[in-house]
Amino acid sequence: MLGFLFGFNARLGRLQYFFATIGLAVLMTAICFAIAIYVFGTTPRAMLSPASLMNAWPVIAAMVFFGWATFTLQSMRIRDIGWDPVCVIPAWIAILIVDKIIAGKIPAWSLDHDRNGTVVGALTNLVLVLALMFWPSGDYQEPFNDAYRIPVRPAPRTATPSAAAERIARASGGGFGRRGF
Repeated sequence: MLGFLFGFNARLGRLQYFFATIGLAVLMTAICFAIAIYVFGTTPRAMLSPASLMNAWPVIAAMVFFGWATFTLQSMRIRDIGWDPVCVIPAWIAILIVDKIIAGKIPAWSLDHDRNGTVVGALTNLVLVLALMFWPSGDYQEPFNDAYRIPVRPAPRTATPSAAAERIARASGGGFGRRGF
């Protein structure tokens, strides 16, 4: 079920991922401008505050849509690389969460006073984003056993004797061309 929602089983090449990311950014920019025009047009000036702008239902819906679309694009690209998105994405999220916690608890390790992240988290994020953009696609043609990423090759076909040949071999005590002594 999650494969259909988040594209775990689909593949997206480098160029398609690049164009889809640009298209999603343009779409989200247009959605943000539409939300801003709506909020500024319908809310009196005295009631405008950053907190009141974030509680509007269109903003929440846009954040959910943007998160889902980004997650889906990344999952499809990770599958195309040949990695398993069910393992890579949770590990990526876990690293970023641990990084934020460490930067919050030990401010000397954080990148900046305004940011809650360390160099390790920033480099991890950079490496994974660059891998999504530039890592070559995996082998499409060869089916894989996803548990171990071992190529699955069909067993070589051996000639199987027919039923009649097996009966004759049993009756004569051996195979064709041999005498059973």
